[in-house]
Amino acid sequence: MQNGVIHLIKTAFSDFKRNKIRTFLTSLGIMIGVLSVVMLLALGLGLKNYLKQQFEDLGTNLLMVIPGSGFGGGGSLGQGFTSLAGSIRFDDRDYRSLKRLSTARYVVPGHIESMTLEAGGTTKTASVQGVSEDFDEVFNLEVISGEFFDSSDVASSAKVCVIAEDLSKDLFGDVESAIGKTVHAKSLRVRVVGVVKNMGDPEQDNSIMVPYTTTYLTLNPDKEFLAFYIGVSNEEMIKESIEEIEEVLLKRYEEDEFEVIEPSKFLDAFSQILNAVNAVLIAIGSISLIVGGIGIMNIMYATVTERTKEVGIRRAIGATEKNILIQFLVESTILSLLGGLAGLSIAGLIVILVSQFFPLEINILAVSLSLGIPCLIGITFGVFPAKKAANLTPIEAIRSK
Repeated sequence: MQNGVIHLIKTAFSDFKRNKIRTFLTSLGIMIGVLSVVMLLALGLGLKNYLKQQFEDLGTNLLMVIPGSGFGGGGSLGQGFTSLAGSIRFDDRDYRSLKRLSTARYVVPGHIESMTLEAGGTTKTASVQGVSEDFDEVFNLEVISGEFFDSSDVASSAKVCVIAEDLSKDLFGDVESAIGKTVHAKSLRVRVVGVVKNMGDPEQDNSIMVPYTTTYLTLNPDKEFLAFYIGVSNEEMIKESIEEIEEVLLKRYEEDEFEVIEPSKFLDAFSQILNAVNAVLIAIGSISLIVGGIGIMNIMYATVTERTKEVGIRRAIGATEKNILIQFLVESTILSLLGGLAGLSIAGLIVILVSQFFPLEINILAVSLSLGIPCLIGITFGVFPAKKAANLTPIEAIRSK
C-alpha cells in the first residue's frame, strides 16, 4: 500500500516536470487564493493584537466618563473625544465631586482642542490637551526627556507643557532640542518641560499636554471637560466605582446624558465586530480559491485527454477503475497542495516583514486552512476528470488518437 502511494506521487511529479509552465499556472490560482485568505486572517489577528495592546496600555482598572451615550463619530482609541456629540459638557464642579470618590485612586479631567501650534517659525496642527498631573499614569506614558508636570504646576496654572515625541521632532527637529523651548497655542505661550515616547496612537503622538488649570486662562475659560479618566484602586472595586460615579453625576444630569465606560469591555465588542468583518473578507477571498479549483479541473480534463492511451494501456495490464480514479485524484490534490504551500510560504514571509511594524500573526487555523482547503479543492474539482479517465474502456482508450 505504502509503495503504491509513493509510486502515485512519483508519477504525479514526473508529469508535472514534463509540463512545468502548465503546472505553475494551474497552481497559481490556488496560491493567490490561499495567500489572500491567510493574509486576511493575519490582518484580523493583527488588528486584535493591536487593540488588545491599546487597551492593556489603558490598564484594567480604568474607567472613562463621557457625555452622551457613546462615541460620536470615531476618533482614536484613547483620545477620540473631540468628536463626541453629547448634549452636556462636564465642568470643574463635576471634577471636584468625582475627586471625592472613595474608590478613585486618581481622577483626570480631559479638555481637548485641535489648533495650529507655532514654535521657532514652524507651524503644525496638533491637539492641545488640558489634563492633570496623573495623565501620564492613565496611558502609561514614558518620559524620554525632561519630566512630566506635577501637582504644583497644576495648582499654580503654570505655563508649561509636555510634548509628544513625534510632534517635538516636527517642531524642533529632535527630542533634546524641545526642552525649554516655547510653544504658542493661539494666545497661550507654554514652555516645554518634558517629551513623552510615542504610543502608536496618531492623535496622542501629535499632541501637547498642559495643566488643565492653564487652559482656563485662554483656551477653556468656561472650565469645561469632554471626559474624565478615573483610576480605580483595584479591579474588584470597578462595579462599586461605577455606581459611585453614577450616583454623583445623576444629581446634575439625566441618565442618558452621560456614560461610564469600562475600556476592557470594548475589546470584546471590537473582537466580535472584527470576527464578522473578517469572515466576510475571507468569504470574498475564497472566490479566488474556487476560480483556482475550476482551473485545476480544466487542466485535469486536458490531462486525461492527452493521456488516454496511457490509461488504456494501464487498464489493459490490469489497472482497475479505482486505480485510475485514485491516480488522477492524487495528481489534482498534489497540484492544489503545491499552490497552497506556495501561498502559505509567501504569506509567512510578508507577516515576518510587516510584524516589525504591525502585530500581524499567523495561527494554527490559518495553517490548517491553507493546507486543508487546497486538498479539498483538489479532490472536489479533480473527481470529475478522474472519473472520466476511470470510465474509459481499455480498447476505447488505446484506439484514441
